[in-house]
Amino acid sequence: MKLLSYETSQNMLDLLHVNNTRSENVALSSSLGRILAEDIVAKYNDPQFATASMDGYAVLHSDLDNESIEILGTNPAGSDEQRVLSSGECIKTFTGSKMPEGSDTLIQIENVRVQDGKIFIEEAVPFGSSVRPIGEGYKAGDILIKKGTKIGFAQVGVLAGLNKVMVKVALRPRVAVIATGSEILDLGVESDNPAQIRSSNNYTLGALFEQAGAEVIQLGTVGDDRDSIMQTFENALSSADILVSTGGVSVGDFDFVKDIVPRLGAEIVYKGVAIKPGKHILVASRENKFILALPGFAYSSTVTAILYALPLVAKMLGRDKAYTTVAAKLSEDFKKRSRLTEFTACNVSVEDGEYFVDFEGKKVGSSAILTNLLNSSALMVTGEDDGNLEKGTYVNVILLESF
Repeated sequence: MKLLSYETSQNMLDLLHVNNTRSENVALSSSLGRILAEDIVAKYNDPQFATASMDGYAVLHSDLDNESIEILGTNPAGSDEQRVLSSGECIKTFTGSKMPEGSDTLIQIENVRVQDGKIFIEEAVPFGSSVRPIGEGYKAGDILIKKGTKIGFAQVGVLAGLNKVMVKVALRPRVAVIATGSEILDLGVESDNPAQIRSSNNYTLGALFEQAGAEVIQLGTVGDDRDSIMQTFENALSSADILVSTGGVSVGDFDFVKDIVPRLGAEIVYKGVAIKPGKHILVASRENKFILALPGFAYSSTVTAILYALPLVAKMLGRDKAYTTVAAKLSEDFKKRSRLTEFTACNVSVEDGEYFVDFEGKKVGSSAILTNLLNSSALMVTGEDDGNLEKGTYVNVILLESF
């Protein structure tokens, strides 16, 4: 079987037409973790007027050389202060209050002495001290949050400040996940057959896709029965945007998935990519939906889901990229195991702003070792033309905490 290069497979994936215009309006209180479907543009300056940033007295800076300044009264936060200051006058003004017209500086309470309705300057302050100027936070017309941004606590705060009761977000793509194989036991199912193994793939991938912003349809497991798999796939495609299966794509007698996909009327985009793990991956499309048939081993299915399913999810959400790739320096020698493009579990750390990679605690073995992805792991990428790499070599690393 001739394998497609990793670079070509990614380019072909990127060229697939994906509907990324679907959106819905949700309450701000329900928007955390959702993806913005429009740019958030400021309608007004923030603040809209000069504002006190501390408690003190609004004054003209030129008056600070005077022996004393007369207090006209107080200016609580939230009041629409209309008085106009003249030279020799001040108004007691509190944090968040609108600065009175005519004032240009706020002198803090602790810098003055109050006596007989006047303040006496004990320590002067610079011009404009403790005053937030108009537009300090942002100006009208500024794009504050870009379309495609995942809404976090800071975004919620800014949106609340803009009085956004409802927020336009991308509709979550629906991803159906199923694990195939008669050797697979779903959670809670008991068996006295020691040859069977507990299913983890569908739960691992379901969590991965939810973390990336998708809505997951958990289909559990199905045995190596051609008709059962066919019916399960057909049912899934009736409601899901993407169907992701694990197992059944290799060349064994019971690997039915690779044969079933064409019978569903799906067009094979490609089957077989020169990557390790996951070279038997299959990508197909039917109308505006996609089928990704991934290998059955836990590490292999997870890595291929990151490389091939997450970009589709990201495109459907209107995001520019599915994950972050950084350049990192090897902290130890690395022995490459094949002539394929490899994705190796590694540890990544940051020292003085630079990324470093090591493999402490990472086991070398089959593509079933999912525990290699525990403890803030990442994926180191080595190309087909790479050989063994020496300590100090720079490599590309996919970060796994940025979905």
